[in-house]
Amino acid sequence: MFNKPKLYENRDECCGCTACQSVCRQNAIIMVEDEEGFDYPIINEKNCINCCVCIKVCPFK
Repeated sequence: MFNKPKLYENRDECCGCTACQSVCRQNAIIMVEDEEGFDYPIINEKNCINCCVCIKVCPFK
């Protein structure tokens, strides 16, 4: 078992651009709306293969 990639520590480190979701070949990332109506990525550990492409495409990383 491995640790899933960490897309962000705090929500202010994510702009909700969906780049990580778009690039994931395993469909392991979904965007979930928070209480204020902003979408944030969540990684499904069952689908994630830890390739970290989502981290590499992130404009904030």
